[in-house]
Amino acid sequence: MNATPIKPPKSLLRQVGRAIGDYGMIREGDRILLGVSGGKDSLSLLHILRHLQRHAPVRFDLAVLTVDPEVPGFEPAPLQDYYADLGLPWHYERQPIMDQAQTHMDGDSFCAYCSRMKRGIMYRLCREHGYNVLALAQHLDDLAESLLLSLFHGGQLRTMKAHYLNDAGDVRIIRPLAYCRERQTADFARAAGLPVVADSCPACFSAPTRREHMKALLAREEAEHPHLFTNILHAIRPLLTEGIAVGKPEVQD
Repeated sequence: MNATPIKPPKSLLRQVGRAIGDYGMIREGDRILLGVSGGKDSLSLLHILRHLQRHAPVRFDLAVLTVDPEVPGFEPAPLQDYYADLGLPWHYERQPIMDQAQTHMDGDSFCAYCSRMKRGIMYRLCREHGYNVLALAQHLDDLAESLLLSLFHGGQLRTMKAHYLNDAGDVRIIRPLAYCRERQTADFARAAGLPVVADSCPACFSAPTRREHMKALLAREEAEHPHLFTNILHAIRPLLTEGIAVGKPEVQD
């Protein structure tokens, strides 16, 4: 498997660079752990951060982490050599999250439960291995979907933050793809031949979720209004920056 470092397109680098600069995501000496599922978004972000690590004036360490929820068909292990060839340490942890959800999930969707459980594992591994920053690969489409979910089903005006501290205050969470569209990571992954793990969460594909409904709603609206996501980004900027300062990100979990 060819794991030669790949230069991402300028459009992605420009938008990620803007997000990193706007929210002070990466600082001198940071030790960053990137959550990778093997999907198009996390593999795209891997190559973006790897490129910045080689060319940006700020020096930082980078490693990758996969949390395997033990859902049928999810096989991230073949990517171990890929990460090694890129010179990146790979941390891997398995936990039967899908089985646990059957007995411990209380009013949540499986996706929300799985996300919360994975995040706890990621925080623990950051502490155990000395990483102070956790990078996640959610993009603008994800932020827009979260906004609608929060409005429709939570009665709140909120979405994912671009940069914040966990409750314990010892790990900063960053989302460098906050200004990027999903189609950009899909195009990059396809053009670069990234070894994407197909259907990285079969449980979600087998049972339509509220998030999938929001995705479909946004797609229908964008077909009629091409500037939809530009307008959404403009509207949610106060939510992304609320309470966040470059030196002191907001505490949120």
